[in-house]
Amino acid sequence: MVVQQTRTVKGLVSDELGPVAGATVIVKGTQNGVITNVNGEFTLSGVKVGDVIEVSYIGYATLSVKYNGEQRLSLQLKEDSQQLGEVVVTALGIKREKKALGYSMQEVKGADILQARETNVANALSGKVSGLQIIRSGNGPGSSSKIQLRGNNSLTGLNQPLIVVDGIPMENFTGAANNDFWNPSADMGNGISDISSDDIASMSVLKGASAAALYGSRAGNGVILITTKSGRKTEGLGVTISGTVSAETIFMSPKMQNSFGQGSNGTFDKDAGSSWGPKIEGQEYTNWNDQKVRMSSFDNVGNYFNTGINLTETFSFTQQYNKTSIYTSLTRMDDSSKIPSSKLKRTGLTARATSTFGKDDRWTFDTKIQYINAEAQNRPISGKNNSNNFLAMYLLPRSMDIRDFSAGTRSDNKMLWYGSSQQINPYWMETHKLNRDVRDRFLLSGSLKYRFTSWLDAELRAGSDMYFTEYENKTYSGSSLKNTYSIKQERFYENNYSFLLSARKDNLFGKWGGSATFGGNLMMRRHRSISTSPGELKVPDLFTVNNATKSISVGEEFSRKKINSLYGTAQINYNGFLFIDGTFRNDWSSTLSKENRSFFYPSISASWVISEMLEKMDKPLPEWFTYAKLRGSYAEVGNSIEPYQLYNTYSIGQAPDNTTTVSQDKTLYNSSVRSELIKSWEFGAEIRFFNNRLGFDFSWYKSNATRQLINLPMDNLSGYEKRKVNAGNIENKGFELMVNARPIELKNGFSWDLMVNFSANKNRIIELYKTADEEITLYPLGGYDNLQVYATAGGNYGEIWGTVLKRVTDEKSPYYGKLITQNGLPTATTEKQKIGNQQPDALLGISSTFNYKGWSLNFLIDSRFGGDIFSGTHQTMQAAG
Repeated sequence: MVVQQTRTVKGLVSDELGPVAGATVIVKGTQNGVITNVNGEFTLSGVKVGDVIEVSYIGYATLSVKYNGEQRLSLQLKEDSQQLGEVVVTALGIKREKKALGYSMQEVKGADILQARETNVANALSGKVSGLQIIRSGNGPGSSSKIQLRGNNSLTGLNQPLIVVDGIPMENFTGAANNDFWNPSADMGNGISDISSDDIASMSVLKGASAAALYGSRAGNGVILITTKSGRKTEGLGVTISGTVSAETIFMSPKMQNSFGQGSNGTFDKDAGSSWGPKIEGQEYTNWNDQKVRMSSFDNVGNYFNTGINLTETFSFTQQYNKTSIYTSLTRMDDSSKIPSSKLKRTGLTARATSTFGKDDRWTFDTKIQYINAEAQNRPISGKNNSNNFLAMYLLPRSMDIRDFSAGTRSDNKMLWYGSSQQINPYWMETHKLNRDVRDRFLLSGSLKYRFTSWLDAELRAGSDMYFTEYENKTYSGSSLKNTYSIKQERFYENNYSFLLSARKDNLFGKWGGSATFGGNLMMRRHRSISTSPGELKVPDLFTVNNATKSISVGEEFSRKKINSLYGTAQINYNGFLFIDGTFRNDWSSTLSKENRSFFYPSISASWVISEMLEKMDKPLPEWFTYAKLRGSYAEVGNSIEPYQLYNTYSIGQAPDNTTTVSQDKTLYNSSVRSELIKSWEFGAEIRFFNNRLGFDFSWYKSNATRQLINLPMDNLSGYEKRKVNAGNIENKGFELMVNARPIELKNGFSWDLMVNFSANKNRIIELYKTADEEITLYPLGGYDNLQVYATAGGNYGEIWGTVLKRVTDEKSPYYGKLITQNGLPTATTEKQKIGNQQPDALLGISSTFNYKGWSLNFLIDSRFGGDIFSGTHQTMQAAG
């Protein structure tokens, strides 16, 4: 008997771009196999001459090679375009074939994000993802953008998705700390805006509950997964230097009348702050500065704003050294806004290292450190108040030129302005009403992974999001504003520690394969802020805390939150065309009572790739019909409550006479409240034609957000203004359609790619609050002046209510529909009526890219159809003529 000698084979698995990590290398017909390391290398023992070695990886065609005794093999995989083995990043950072997913998700590549560099990277998703709406604030450089997926789920307005960067949740604070229209604060931007677009490899948008279920109580509004670059697919040393210059200017301004000048009742008044004066006909008059001039109108909006310039420079360095990959980058962004004196400077430094080590390279270590420093000066203040830079400019009488006040101050250092108006010269505010904020942020992450066998591995992961922010506000003397000073410091920490055990076997029982994961997460969050203000200063323009006319105002906030979690997944597949997935997650939140702090979120989904099934049954689709798939899912996710909203507390303060005060919270809290619950159903289909040159992806979904954690109004005689309850059932129902096409592809390298995203969402309030003793059908969401936005039972989210002009309602009257006047003027109703809705009827995004020999030209259209708005700016300008 002759025993054939076995050998140990080493090799490299790669594709067109470089090494492929995580590929399976196995001796065909046996269980003898290994996984390639981060550098695409493998060591396979027990191989005999004549054995067939198979290499497989999702998204690539399986490669079979007969072993002829070589000591080292170089194996190159090719993408399997016929089977559409597109690999995407899903929940917990797990990479999967897109065909196996039973829910809708979209991935945006880093190259697409860089097509139009945005100061806030969230804006780069505009028009690129169906069902996703980006709502920009427009408040200067680095201003916030709200991200909304598949409509509004919350009566509190907190509809932001969870942001996860390389597996670690990231705090995505949004907008101003105070959204009160009459007394707002500056818009400090988004947390997500701290991420440089140059560092992003891809962004995966998990829209439905099934896609996001593994994130439990933090995924009620969806999840956006950001995967950053690692430098893994670079051989040797790589250096990239890039620079971008962009300009911005006012595209559209309010339409103003140019017929009537300064004054009132048709008469000129040089002290008037409105444009109800005489007709502008070039007549001579004496202006506010006692000069003889001719009356004409001016473009004050165009004359005031600048052309904003944004400069971004990025230097990145990648190196492959033995079994270690290194990626570092330095990004500097300088944004000189179109708003005079408003600036933003941001510097980001990223360092990441990934390495494999140990026997057969079973260990993988990945660590990343990211530091961001952002400094903003003179962020604009919005709202109808004298802190708004634009208020006086917009309301300036039409016959006055804003540039006449560009000096800002008079010779006595007082503000230069006209008449007795209490408005503030915007040029004076550029140098005398200042704000500044500086944020230092650290994003840290690290993971250690061990591969027990070719089908079983374990991973430990830890991450931290920390930022430290300092705010400063100065108002100089010399105007009607008080000479004040205030500072605030804020610290935020969120630490996440997790483990994940993963098992995957493609040939578990014949044609049946499967995978399973089990893991857990510990989240700890701390937030602390302290603010100090001396109020009005005793010594003018001496900006110190001790320079107080009265007692110094001090405020302090502190909060902690903890969530413990266990989760798991189970997937089975049959012959590569039928996939069934199930997930579970259980959270224990510190912010809920002992009886209610535990909550369970399950999901189930299925995917049936019809085209692949028919091909394996030797009944393939016609050659022009490339791909067909059906999918469906059901899931439950939710939202937990913020800290310290179970029991009533008292706040300690200080009265003007320095005595200590104690005040009761105006909200009556309820220790029996539970977490919010969102139930979601989704069904969809994908079809592709002509070798993937034309594709359609359709989704229908329905979600119900119940047990909303809201504050219901109370009778003030009770001692409270509001009470915390679980209430409400918001239903979102709609569809999404994605179309991808390559209409032109020529042999000379020219091609045209077209992508269309269309979605329509219908939102309805099924119920607000109903018990045996009480029913509430109207809940205020916000308002301004005599206008109110309500949620009404049986109605739609975002209904706008207000008074309307009285009209004749008798259909038999010859005056039916005519205005009812009093003393020649229209009269308004005393009761509010529904006059509109703020939600859009549909969203449309069209992206078109022309490619030719390494050059590309891209344009994007992002459209919203329907939806009503109320403009406080328009109302105020109308009142001023």
